[in-house]
Amino acid sequence: MSQSFSRRDALKGIALVVGAAGAVRSIQPAHADAPPHLSPSDPTAQALGYTDNAKSVDAKAFPTYQPGQMCSTCMQLQGNAGDPWRPCNIFAGKLVNANGWCKVWVKKT
Repeated sequence: MSQSFSRRDALKGIALVVGAAGAVRSIQPAHADAPPHLSPSDPTAQALGYTDNAKSVDAKAFPTYQPGQMCSTCMQLQGNAGDPWRPCNIFAGKLVNANGWCKVWVKKT
């Protein structure tokens, strides 16, 4: 017994597969996972004196620190102004706290 498919049956099958693929895709998140937040315990962060809160910087331990310096005013910080965690040129692949500070701080122009 031979069974043949009509063109109409084939198009219905293709439409069903495409529709199912679209449904599965819509269930998945539309964006990739965000990079992790930089931890002050990270070896690079420790080497550069990074802290999540610039107000807690020990000025004796870091004599280059001046009040008012923070990641949000540093030229190394990237991303959208106002975002609390943003990418930094120094700490690739991680997000830094906009209120943080490290020894590499350079005034944004």
